[in-house]
Amino acid sequence: MRALIQRVRHASVTVDGQVVGSCGKGLLVLLGVGHDDDESVAAKLWNKARDLRIFDDEAGKTNLSLLDVGGEALVVSQFTLYANCRRGRRPSFTEAGKPTQANELYEHFCGLAEEDLGEEHVGRGVFGAMMDVELVNDGPFTIWLDTDEL
Repeated sequence: MRALIQRVRHASVTVDGQVVGSCGKGLLVLLGVGHDDDESVAAKLWNKARDLRIFDDEAGKTNLSLLDVGGEALVVSQFTLYANCRRGRRPSFTEAGKPTQANELYEHFCGLAEEDLGEEHVGRGVFGAMMDVELVNDGPFTIWLDTDEL
């Protein structure tokens, strides 16, 4: 699995003119699923994202995690994180997981986030939909996580 994680002041996802998910201070997680991923990989990635010490403490140092600050999360499926651009100019997405598997793992990842943060503190995009994502990146602070490298 791959995640592009952005520390945000707030973020939202709109589909067909309707806001379908949002979060306040916390993390926007753009989530991609690969062929070989499973629930244990999803848990590993969520735990890493949840525990990253990327929020400021009282001294202004990045020593606090999402849980420490009582933060929220917005999770958006993003198969394009598996884009292969090595040849030509058109990206290939053959390394992304098949839609059924990817949706199941996306839902599992969101469920893990809801267990830790509370359902009311986790927003979701709509799997497979064309989405408009708006955010105010806090920092900016953006981190790339790939479970093959964790």
